[in-house]
Amino acid sequence: MLADLELIVQMQGLDIRANQLRKEIALLPKQVAEIEKALVAHSRKLDADRAVLGSNLKERKLKELDIQSQQAKMAKLKDQMAAAKTNEQFKAFQNEIDYCETEIRKHENRIVELLELSEPLTVNVKAAEAALAKEKTVVDRQKIELRDRVALDQKALEEIGVERQTIATGVGKPILNTFERLSKRHNGLAISDATKGRCTCCHLEIRPQLFQDLRRRDQLFVCENCGRILYYNPPIAVDAETGGPVTYNAAGARVDMS
Repeated sequence: MLADLELIVQMQGLDIRANQLRKEIALLPKQVAEIEKALVAHSRKLDADRAVLGSNLKERKLKELDIQSQQAKMAKLKDQMAAAKTNEQFKAFQNEIDYCETEIRKHENRIVELLELSEPLTVNVKAAEAALAKEKTVVDRQKIELRDRVALDQKALEEIGVERQTIATGVGKPILNTFERLSKRHNGLAISDATKGRCTCCHLEIRPQLFQDLRRRDQLFVCENCGRILYYNPPIAVDAETGGPVTYNAAGARVDMS
């Protein structure tokens, strides 16, 4: 009976570790999403800055086209003015030319404003591009590390499964069935440490007589409250003189092994 109990304790330890690995594997999509979240936000900010810079450049080009249009119009007006026959026609052409010159100055002033605005935008965009490239490298490395960790977890999970199956073959069928049933009922915690006289899962204090019987470790006992298998596993004391383990009987008295 004691041997079976020791084996199912090992199985529960493997089950707990397997559940931890499954949870870690299940967290991969969330972890990847978290590390990509900041990258996406920075990428969107960069796109917005690029759009502003692009709009600035587009407006400058339009202003340059407007200047060219006004210059072409002004050249035509000057040709027409040269052929003017009256003062009124001459003044009319001159007014039109003055208007073109005014528009050209407006467009030139606006181009200067846009150039001044574009300088910090260009600096910000270049800095953001460099930072984003660096961040992307870090994120890609983190994603690879996460996937490598999951691959290791999956391998460990497979190894645990094989080890658990091997141990299970050495457990008596009645005890194994009881263990598996309780494990399903209690989310993998079929066995509760009762070394200190209390069920560590439901915290029920164990009756003195039951605790004495449990300390003999020669048969299976379950918690009277939660139904889990109780396990008595005292720490091994070391004899200060011999350096060997000290053994106690069920009553708590030291046993002389010499």
